[in-house]
Amino acid sequence: MTEGTTSAAAEGADTLTRLEQEGEIAADYLEGLLDIADLDGDIDMDVEADRASVSIISDTGGRDLQKLVGRDGEVLEALQELTRLAVHRETGDRSRLMLDIAGYRAKKRAELSELGAKAAAEVKSTGEPVKLKPMTPFERKVVHDAVKSAGLRSESEGEEPQRFVVVLPA
Repeated sequence: MTEGTTSAAAEGADTLTRLEQEGEIAADYLEGLLDIADLDGDIDMDVEADRASVSIISDTGGRDLQKLVGRDGEVLEALQELTRLAVHRETGDRSRLMLDIAGYRAKKRAELSELGAKAAAEVKSTGEPVKLKPMTPFERKVVHDAVKSAGLRSESEGEEPQRFVVVLPA
């Protein structure tokens, strides 16, 4: 192994350790929140795409956890920001942690990937750009990834909260 390869491997291990620490801090914070709210849920931690990922899941179908998702994921977005702030307070570093509750983000990711693929197919067949409805940063990222995997490119336009994705011909 060369010196560059060794330091890259060490840096990767350090990053994984840091992300696992973020997940632990987030899990502790969220467990406290669940206790305060008197809600049942299990915490699952992982590292996906160079970011900590924490999920709150329920054995009972998650009906109570829907309160933590809110309408169109608004409460989930707020809880994610609060959890990121809790991690920042402990580590001093900005966190890109992703929070999912009762599978809401996983389901949304699948829907948005399909939307991105359909928009890409439309652009391929017509040769014309397609503008999508305004989306959150998470939603836009999923659509951008789906468009890229379809072999096209996309851009975000507009100002928050009306920022949207435009799928462009190759």
